[in-house]
Amino acid sequence: MPLLRRKPFALAEPPNDLEPCESLFQIRFTKEALVSEKLATEKVQQIPEELMAPALRIIQYSMLPLKDLVDSIADKLKEQLVAGSQLYGKKNERVCPCKILRVMQKDAETVSYVVAWLDESNNVIERAEVSSQDLVQKKPPFSKNILKSFVRECTYRNAPWVLHDKLAKSHGISTDIPEELRGKVSFNNGLVVFTKKRKHEEESIKYPIDDLLVKPSPDDPVFSSRPSPSRDFNVPIHCVGDLLMVWDFFMSFGKLLQLSPYSLKDFENAICHKDSNVVLLVESFAVLFRVLIKGDEEYYAAVQDKLPKKITMISWKDYLCKFLEMIKIPKLRQYEATIKRGRYSYVDVNAKLEIFCELVNRALDTAIVREKLHEFIEQRRVLGAAKREEAIEASAKRRKEKEQLKADSGSTCGENGHDLDQDATASADNNHRIQNGSIRKNRNSETESSTQIYALDSGIKHSNLASKMSAEKFDSELNQSAVCGKVYNRKESQKQPMGDKDQSEKSYEQRRQYFDREIEKWCVRTSFLGMDRYYNRYWWFYRDGRIFVESPESNEWGYYSSKGELDGLMSSLNCKGERERALLKQLKKYYGRICSELQKKSKDLLHKTTLDDSVVRRSTRVRAPPRKNPAKAFIRYVNKWKEE
Repeated sequence: MPLLRRKPFALAEPPNDLEPCESLFQIRFTKEALVSEKLATEKVQQIPEELMAPALRIIQYSMLPLKDLVDSIADKLKEQLVAGSQLYGKKNERVCPCKILRVMQKDAETVSYVVAWLDESNNVIERAEVSSQDLVQKKPPFSKNILKSFVRECTYRNAPWVLHDKLAKSHGISTDIPEELRGKVSFNNGLVVFTKKRKHEEESIKYPIDDLLVKPSPDDPVFSSRPSPSRDFNVPIHCVGDLLMVWDFFMSFGKLLQLSPYSLKDFENAICHKDSNVVLLVESFAVLFRVLIKGDEEYYAAVQDKLPKKITMISWKDYLCKFLEMIKIPKLRQYEATIKRGRYSYVDVNAKLEIFCELVNRALDTAIVREKLHEFIEQRRVLGAAKREEAIEASAKRRKEKEQLKADSGSTCGENGHDLDQDATASADNNHRIQNGSIRKNRNSETESSTQIYALDSGIKHSNLASKMSAEKFDSELNQSAVCGKVYNRKESQKQPMGDKDQSEKSYEQRRQYFDREIEKWCVRTSFLGMDRYYNRYWWFYRDGRIFVESPESNEWGYYSSKGELDGLMSSLNCKGERERALLKQLKKYYGRICSELQKKSKDLLHKTTLDDSVVRRSTRVRAPPRKNPAKAFIRYVNKWKEE
């Protein structure tokens, strides 16, 4: 089958001196391929000697692609006519075939040719002398395929194309590197190699890239050393993630659970306290048990008619033991007997947090919490839609104002072009200003009315999920901004023509900030701000204020609690990396809020320290009551949202 429709050929006889141990090699070329290569080489050699030198000069050190290089050589060869070339010439106002016999160079610019006119059989009819303008080439002397083969045969590398040394010397072509390529190419063992400077490599990189691939550069800003996060937790460092998750759940769904908020520090101190009946923990357990009784059929069946209906400071342990029996986790059930004996404080801190995590995960699967989650998501969707509509309306308003401004400027130029006297011009200008004032006044009234209509037709009206308080707050804020706009337009519109624009932009910015605050109130879950180059995750809980740092394996935690540490963190991030660029963007977005929360927390801490260090003056007659220790605030916790 390999010889189908091919010419048969005889196999070569093996050489007589071939030994059995010698290796044999197979050449994957057929006879037709070898013949084709030979014919191509012969066609390349058909290029006349007179055209070789101009073509080789174009090739030497050219940076063009092969196709463009062949086109430039073909254009050059059209201009170069040599003896023996067959083409067409003008004879008696006709175009006839001819053949160049001799090239006659009269001076530097004038060239004439002695040609032989040919008939249809290519026989010579007569001879004549013609100029270059009388000769016409209907097709190039060589095909582009031949020129491509010619370029490949003459060179040993491309980009740039470099001729073989012997071929270049035989035609008198210089092998010196041109000025524009010096520094980019160099000689290595007699051959030209392409070298790139490290600077050019860095310029070709498109940032941002993966953070671990970013290398220091001379033009980089001075990065500060990243501050070390604090790790003074009361709970084991690998349990901080569970602590944050449980606390954030209680704070997010506190109204649904009827659990008044408390600080993360109080929750951490309560977990580590050695008393078995800490009110803060008992109330946290109780609200979860009530949710499971209402929404979890399995737990309801386990406690129905078996335990007291009211969860108290004594009966909560029985509810917890029933839950441990239901989930059947061996490492947690081993503490069941300890809890029944009223020694909850003897349970390991890690086990306490794991129990809370199991309760939270079970509560999240109940229909009560699911409905609340859907409510949060729907409310965020409505507020997001209202925010987008507000942005579209503001953008359309700005575009309309720009168009009106262009139209007013055009009309002003047209009025100035009329040949009127000075008094008439002044009166026309005054009338024009009055008209502009009335137009602006009407536009402001339209904006106010559209704002009020938007407040009624936006998602706040259509959403049955928004609370009455938030709706009243939203309407009052919009009405307040509208009233401010009216007062401002009535007093300042004539004095400051651009004041109404500034006021409207300020009002739009206030409404945008209001939407952002409302959307954040309906947050479903807290997401991390971003990651650094080593995949450490950074979390910010606005109810606590601190920035928490989580290791990639989630087994180590730390936190930043001051504005200086936040600034040091931001100045250590490299924007050339993808992860650190995104993290820096989020930190800049929330920078003002984070700083205010950190400063508030620092003031509270300073105030508590001052109270601890102050000495209470006592009299022999009147004893001053001792001040309450802030570290024991969790003991005095009272659930203010509890409904009896």
